[in-house]
Amino acid sequence: MRSGRAMDAEETRDYNEPCVQCSDVNWGLTEEGKFYCRSCHNVIERTKEVVTGEAITNARAQSISRGLKKKRKLDKGWEWYICEGFQYILWKQAEALQSLGVPSKLKDEVLCNIWKRYLQKSKEVYCDRPVNDDNHVVHETSDSDTDGGRDQDITRLLGLPCSASDTDPMSDSSIGGVSSLSKSSGKSTWSGSVDGSSYLLRTKKDELRMSMPMTLAFCYLALLWLRESITLSDLLRLVMDGHIPYLNAYKDFPEEMKVCGEDLKIFHVESWPSYADVHGKAHALAIHVELPCFPDIAEGSFLHPNILCMKYLMEANLPDDMHSWTCRVVKKIGVGETDFLTLHPGKKSSQKVKYDVLAVAVIVVVLKLFFMLDDEYEWFLSNYVEERNKSNKGCPLFDIKKWYMVVKSALDVEQKKLNEERIRRLWRCEKPLLFTARDKSNVLKKRQMVVDLQRQFRTLSGLVEPTEKPKPSSFQFSWTDERTKSSCFHDHSLDGILQEKGNVLTTLNRKYWLCTTKLCREKVCGHLAHYEESKFPCSYQFVLNLFSFLLRVQPSVVHEEVCAIEHKLFYSKLHKKSKIPKTKKRPRTVLSNEESTQGH
Repeated sequence: MRSGRAMDAEETRDYNEPCVQCSDVNWGLTEEGKFYCRSCHNVIERTKEVVTGEAITNARAQSISRGLKKKRKLDKGWEWYICEGFQYILWKQAEALQSLGVPSKLKDEVLCNIWKRYLQKSKEVYCDRPVNDDNHVVHETSDSDTDGGRDQDITRLLGLPCSASDTDPMSDSSIGGVSSLSKSSGKSTWSGSVDGSSYLLRTKKDELRMSMPMTLAFCYLALLWLRESITLSDLLRLVMDGHIPYLNAYKDFPEEMKVCGEDLKIFHVESWPSYADVHGKAHALAIHVELPCFPDIAEGSFLHPNILCMKYLMEANLPDDMHSWTCRVVKKIGVGETDFLTLHPGKKSSQKVKYDVLAVAVIVVVLKLFFMLDDEYEWFLSNYVEERNKSNKGCPLFDIKKWYMVVKSALDVEQKKLNEERIRRLWRCEKPLLFTARDKSNVLKKRQMVVDLQRQFRTLSGLVEPTEKPKPSSFQFSWTDERTKSSCFHDHSLDGILQEKGNVLTTLNRKYWLCTTKLCREKVCGHLAHYEESKFPCSYQFVLNLFSFLLRVQPSVVHEEVCAIEHKLFYSKLHKKSKIPKTKKRPRTVLSNEESTQGH
């Protein structure tokens, strides 16, 4: 029996043209009957000629199925607009959140109404003079139009559920005056959508243009309105792990919505969204669409700092007894008040609260109150606790040195795993990216070659791809399993680092160093404080890196929030000091923390 290579050589012997890539004449056949170069794996359009028993001989056998032949009629596709593409992605993101346990109210009511408000503000629809109408035809709504008729227009035009237009949780009256999008002709640049090229040219001052990070801003506002347990950092982590459509989300568009040319500059992303970018866009969006005051965030809400501090204390493997201290810091600086936490877009004094960053920053401040984190005092205190634990038969005292070793080992493993996943991630879409019509044939050939090489590599390496993604979890570390039970510090006591003074528990540590003595002007500088690793102790750097990994943010984001909390906590002390000595090595000032712990 002849080998497959010998059979391929016999079937391709009549084709002696050299390969355009490597100039070799070494052809083989793919499973589809196409010719490919064995030297460089270049695939060409030539197909094998077969002799049939019918009247017409030597007919070319093209490997095209009947289904593909039928789809050729739709090669031109629909006439669709950019806002429809973003709406499709928003709906897919909402469905993904719904599959994770978020109620359907997020998609059918909250997200739908925010999107309707945005379309009206940007004059895409729901207005008399749509921005996409080249002829500026006024589409007036007569008084005789019924609400039911408008609802049908919404459903037909934008695919919105009818239940979404019945009630508007954002306002007392629903939005009326729906206008249809007119067709435009004459595109200056090759694009699959009607307004792809003109969309990129819009530069109105008050316009808040849609983008892929903006879709996450919509989702975050909807989650914040419902006060769901998914914070912004959780949302971004779900996006990075592939549980929420974001990377190459346009690949799931209907076959009739062709994405090419200028559309790829809008829908194709090459980096993950940053926390600050999505957070800023969400607040700008809330103001732009004039959302009313959000539901109150009271003490029992998941987004309250006391609840979030409890979550991140468990995540960081810190003692449960530390939660009472975080609650006291939250109360002393006033960041747990409802007026401070609740978003009110129309109010100029409304705070742009980063709920998860605020919670971890409070924990960092409490750790500094206990251990100072100056690379000296915490290790001295650890040796003291270690000696007491030798003779202690009851609940073990919390040892920060042991905690550091355990958490650092787990953090290194997870960080390495995350880095490997990022390296293996394919940023290119499975569908070829066609920026110009002339590149279509070359792109298709290169894409076919990449697919063949990937298939061969998986076969040779024996790599087995997971059939389905693992279900997401609220916690990235698990410290309560049987394997890690001995390394769990949740039930450890803080008695070793506390002392009683006048019937009041205070810390053994009587000093506190400030990360910065003066905050920057955020409007001028863009940040309240700046973070340079070389200027801070290693212990402080480790704590920042731990929480920045949990939130998937830069350490500077947590550091900035820590500085803001410190200035609130030591406000009276800072204003009493007329002159603050400058230090060359570390931008910090050592203060007594006695005043901050008197209420403890």
